[in-house]
Amino acid sequence: MNSDVQIAGDPLAIPHLLPPVPAHPATVAGFAGLARSIAADRAAWAPLVRYDATTRWYHRLRTGPGYEVWLLSWVPGQGSGRHDHGASSGVLTVLEGELTERVETGPRTLAAGAQRVFAPGYVHEVVNDSLTPAVSLHVYFPGLTDMPMHPSQAAADRAAAASPEVPAP
Repeated sequence: MNSDVQIAGDPLAIPHLLPPVPAHPATVAGFAGLARSIAADRAAWAPLVRYDATTRWYHRLRTGPGYEVWLLSWVPGQGSGRHDHGASSGVLTVLEGELTERVETGPRTLAAGAQRVFAPGYVHEVVNDSLTPAVSLHVYFPGLTDMPMHPSQAAADRAAAASPEVPAP
C-alpha cells in the first residue's frame, strides 16, 4: 500500500506549482483590496493622522509601481472642491467619520468603511458635512499627477442661465 506522500507527492513541494503572488495589485479589485488591507491595519496609519483647521491634511502613505496611497484628514466643513483626477483611476475609502461625496446625480453619504472606485475623468467633490473629523484613504493608479478643478454645479447652472441664447442663422 502506498502512503499519502507517495500518492500525492511531497506537500512542501507544492508551492512551486502555484503561480507567484503578485507583489503589487494589477486590477481594480486588487487596488480596492489593497485599500481594505491598509484600512484594517489601524495601528500603522492612525498615529500618522494630523488635523489642520486651515487646510486639509494629507500624507503619502505608500507608493508602488504605478500607484500611490494617500492618507487625508478632514475637519468639519473642509472639502476638496469639485475636481477630477486627470488620467488616474482611484479608490476612496473612509477610515473614520463620515464624508459626503457630491456628484452630478446628487450627494452620497460615505460612512466609515465605505469605498468608492472611480475611473479617469470622474468629477466629484468630497466634503466633511458632519460635526466630527474624518479620515480617508486614497489609492491612485497611475499616481496622481493632475487634479483639474471644475466649477461647482451651482456656478455652472448660474453661468448657463446668464448666457444669452444666440438664434441659429
